[in-house]
Amino acid sequence: MPSATLIAALPAFVSPDAHRELVASTPASFSDIPPVLRHKEDNVAVSLAPPLDGFSEQDSTQGSLYVLESALVFMSSTGRGFQIEYPAITLHAISRAQSRPSIYCQLDEASPTAADVPPDQDDMFDMRELNIVPQNHAASLDNIFEAMSLCASLHPDPNMSDDEDMDDAFIATGDSAFDTFTGDEDQELSEVGRAALDHLESIIYNPFDRSQQSNGVNGNDVADEQHSDDPETKE
Repeated sequence: MPSATLIAALPAFVSPDAHRELVASTPASFSDIPPVLRHKEDNVAVSLAPPLDGFSEQDSTQGSLYVLESALVFMSSTGRGFQIEYPAITLHAISRAQSRPSIYCQLDEASPTAADVPPDQDDMFDMRELNIVPQNHAASLDNIFEAMSLCASLHPDPNMSDDEDMDDAFIATGDSAFDTFTGDEDQELSEVGRAALDHLESIIYNPFDRSQQSNGVNGNDVADEQHSDDPETKE
């Protein structure tokens, strides 16, 4: 099935403050608490390649992006939208291309079985590209990226074994159209970025790091601005 699911209404969500209040109230079931909204961005355009069936070019032109802890959601001004679960986002990065600064994503498309393939469709896509283009890209790209990184860290790849090299989960690109966070003294993580870093440090244990210094994954900064949730993804 496609990585993106069409929706006609926004999923329920709460703010971080409302979530803390609900948890403190000791509800009958914590699973009934709606997911937290980590970032909302209005005046956003998106593009999908290949296109998503049922989602037109007009739908992609203008809408709002919701970075929920449960899924990434885009709701068009036309009333149609789509949501993507984070395990399907194998890579997300900030593209600083002058013509169109954006959040670039690669989505894992689950290929159907041979019996499900229509006779006239011999070539099946196993990857879909998503570009998220905020109107106010100068102020928004970092916030969107960091919120997505935090939410993605809450959904680790269930197929990743403990002995796989975690270095591949965060890829630096060097000289390219993508920015990276290097950890230099003149760079500083935002509040969301620090929260993502703290969460990752709390769940990642490197048995080869005797010093146990929590400065990244196997010595690499966990806030690199090209982030892959698939350990086999390479640039």
